[in-house]
Amino acid sequence: MATLIGGAPHLSEDGGALQQSDKSTIDYRGSVHLGHTLAHWYALRTHPRHEKRVLEDLRFRSVESFLPLYETLRRWKNGCKARVELPLFPGYVFVKINLRERFGVLSVPGAISLVGSASGAWPLPDSEMLYLRDNLMSRKFEPHPYLTVGQKVRIRSGPLAGLTGFLVRYAGGLRVVLSVDLIRQSASVEVEADDVEGIGPAPTELAA
Repeated sequence: MATLIGGAPHLSEDGGALQQSDKSTIDYRGSVHLGHTLAHWYALRTHPRHEKRVLEDLRFRSVESFLPLYETLRRWKNGCKARVELPLFPGYVFVKINLRERFGVLSVPGAISLVGSASGAWPLPDSEMLYLRDNLMSRKFEPHPYLTVGQKVRIRSGPLAGLTGFLVRYAGGLRVVLSVDLIRQSASVEVEADDVEGIGPAPTELAA
């Protein structure tokens, strides 16, 4: 779980200063808290291609963190091919902290800011992080352009049951695009036709 590491004040995503506070404590049930404030998930913006390094530093500091990765085939300049793991949401690492711990997180080399406004960082829904963490290894995820329109569907069965997204058709079958609105990033996951039900307007086929 997260522990406090001191640091200087930083700016939020839109430039507002975040104020520093004192230390947090950890109870034996696993909840990080200070007074009555519990830990929540936040999106930590990073410098490009620094996501894995930031994750390593966060874990070294015992900060609960999560970097969704996906596997893809890359061709190098010499013609060789290799499978590599890349961030599913480039430029972001997710951290579960009490906001009074944010300065320790922001002091990590490569970290830029917590996504939010001048009034503070914006927490992510715990359900989104839980589904993503629990199902990342068992389902085939890959990045997808962020969508705001399209046929909205709900996954009604399987480990992702209850999640909503937009249905798209690929050469290999169907995918549901799941969007993290707070950071305007999306990922697609393979589904079977029987696993989804429409909850939006009439079906609209989107180009892959």
